Amino acid sequence: MDLKETIRSISDWPIKGVIFRDLTTLMQDPAAFRESCDILYNRYKDMGIDKIVGIDARGFVFGAVLAYKMGIGFVPVRKKGKLPCKTIQETYNLEYGSDTLEIHEDAIEKGEKVIIVDDLIATGGTVGATVKLVEKLGANLIECAFVVELPDLKGRDKIPGCKVFAITTFEGE
Repeated sequence: MDLKETIRSISDWPIKGVIFRDLTTLMQDPAAFRESCDILYNRYKDMGIDKIVGIDARGFVFGAVLAYKMGIGFVPVRKKGKLPCKTIQETYNLEYGSDTLEIHEDAIEKGEKVIIVDDLIATGGTVGATVKLVEKLGANLIECAFVVELPDLKGRDKIPGCKVFAITTFEGE
């Protein structure tokens, strides 16, 4: 199955000149959703991972499934003001603004092996902030995993020294 065929492309959203890769169509397709989750599971199942960190919001979908299948904990990284207990935060720039992410300060124990999961890596601002958060908590970050990478936007440059895995890419856009 070509997972790219299940991803809808929306021109000029959220701003003119951007092609938004909408993974909701992949998630609506049972076979495509299962395959993408199975690819992630098969990659990480034997690595002794302690926790999956999922980025708000579509990273929750793939990350929670992966944590469930692996029988390990799931840690949400959310936008500012959405987590109920004491948090640490990191502010970052987007293509069209800035935002702040938070994680509970007790979500990860020092030395725990973690994978960060999100649906897509574009410019890398969101995952870059998430990497800083898990590093502040003392995690042993194994890899950042995505369903889609937009390599021409150079998101990997925001997370130097971190391994990146993407199931599929959209080149030149």
